[in-house]
Amino acid sequence: MTSSISPAVWRVNLREKSFRREAVPASWERLGGRGLLARILLDEVDPTCDPLGPRNKLILAPGLLVGHMISSTDRISIGAKSPLTGGVKEANAGGRTGLQLALLGVKALIIEEQPTEPGWQLLHLSADGVRFEPADDLAGLGVYDTVPPLLQRYGNKVAIALIGPGGEMRLRTAGIQNLDKDRSPSRISARGGIGAVMGQKGLKAIVIDGSGGAKPSLADPQAFKAAQKEFTQALMAHPQTATYRDYGTAGIVMMCQGFGCLPTRSFRSGQFESAETISGEYMRQVLLQRDGDCETSHACMAGCTIRSSNVYGGPDGKAIVSPLEYETIGLMGSNLGIGDLDTIARLNYEVNDLGLDSIEIGAALGVAAEAGLMEFGDGERAMQLLKEIRRNTPLGHILGNGPAIAGQVLGVERVPVVKNQAISAYDPRTIKGTGVTYATSPQGADHTAGLTIRAKVNHLDPAGQVELSRKAQINMAGYDTLGACIFAGFGYAAAPHTIPALLKARYGWDAPADALQALGRETLKLEREFNRRAGFTAAHDRLPEWMTREPLPPMNAVFDVPPEEMDQLFNW
Repeated sequence: MTSSISPAVWRVNLREKSFRREAVPASWERLGGRGLLARILLDEVDPTCDPLGPRNKLILAPGLLVGHMISSTDRISIGAKSPLTGGVKEANAGGRTGLQLALLGVKALIIEEQPTEPGWQLLHLSADGVRFEPADDLAGLGVYDTVPPLLQRYGNKVAIALIGPGGEMRLRTAGIQNLDKDRSPSRISARGGIGAVMGQKGLKAIVIDGSGGAKPSLADPQAFKAAQKEFTQALMAHPQTATYRDYGTAGIVMMCQGFGCLPTRSFRSGQFESAETISGEYMRQVLLQRDGDCETSHACMAGCTIRSSNVYGGPDGKAIVSPLEYETIGLMGSNLGIGDLDTIARLNYEVNDLGLDSIEIGAALGVAAEAGLMEFGDGERAMQLLKEIRRNTPLGHILGNGPAIAGQVLGVERVPVVKNQAISAYDPRTIKGTGVTYATSPQGADHTAGLTIRAKVNHLDPAGQVELSRKAQINMAGYDTLGACIFAGFGYAAAPHTIPALLKARYGWDAPADALQALGRETLKLEREFNRRAGFTAAHDRLPEWMTREPLPPMNAVFDVPPEEMDQLFNW
């Protein structure tokens, strides 16, 4: 490793095939991750531009605390103007990408314009700068077949951010996948169609070699070490840390079943008769029995102490997919009436290999079932429809562009989207605070923007849900700006003073006691302003109308938080 590298903005122009390093503007210095993405988009991207046109920019930004292997705090934020929502978009992920960019001193990687010639290329980033290399030999490959030749060419220690066939086809459900610590392209920046933006720019992959870099410098190494230790101790002492280590995100299946918010048969019910056979508890038993490649607990990034990921193997013990997460189990399992984890895992693998968002695709397949194109519970037919997407048939293209377009084309009203983005696996009629988040978040329907299910409130009572969502949205925008996983929040919430302590020890800033909330408020303000300039109004901050009038069994609840209250959410 060399000595510490001064942070800089790395700017790549694909039309000119040029690269330059730039000083970090003063207004960008105290932002990272999601907050920095919003600032750059507002400063440099016309909010009315075509998301798949040359004026949109693809941005990769590590969070403020990325680069030091703080547990669950090395995430990468990737963003652009969304082809799916038409507004601001940030999608973050674990894995290697954030850490490797931080080692090179990259405050933000800004990719501009589009090539003038057809064909595919990749970007190679190292301490020497950026190289443009041809990648036509990788065109059409799924993500799992794309990675091995790149690792053979560039070495096993690099980070890679890449797209699959879905991104090449410019599908609005396409994400960007990142290698985990074990070199699997399993950590997807999934939401909002940012993989389509990368595909439109003719980029198959971005390879990041941080071996010639160094960890970011610290203003006070001893103070940083002390704050990091205190945070780690608080995180490990939290009871939820052990729960997620044992059961992963799938551990929430039975909790959602109990609340009546588990999406079942395209959100027609909140409870699934086969919930137990897709639960985290059942999955753990299966994986322990099968052994082989199976792992009940797995870290997606180096230094993570929670290890909430997993490796799901089949009856022969050979890995099918990693990870198998709750959102996929909800949208591609119970939402499709499928109660078999092996089937869900195979569907998950196919979606991953295509480089698509399993939430969007699960919701789109639910719409297909509503339209009579498959029967609920038919995993074989679900796989056939995924093959239609891979072949880029007209039907596959419709489904691959997500449930909003599928509903419009197939004549289905019951489409679970906000701002054209699919609602994730918590039905908002019974978890109403999360429903407020779905409706009002600048990001579109997204549980990671402010999930409220763990709050000790009556989730069926509309009263107080706006305030609950407000707090959750502010906190999550703050965590996304730091580069922290949602589960790192267990430790930061237990020891909130470690956030300003870490920022001061890292940068020398006198951060306020509410540094997390200050970052969150600033980030949401920037995102809201971008969307306002893009033409969004209060009318866009609404759940689908059918959810306000169609009771959800068995709780028989509708979404009834008053719109006028939701319109006041951001008036803090």
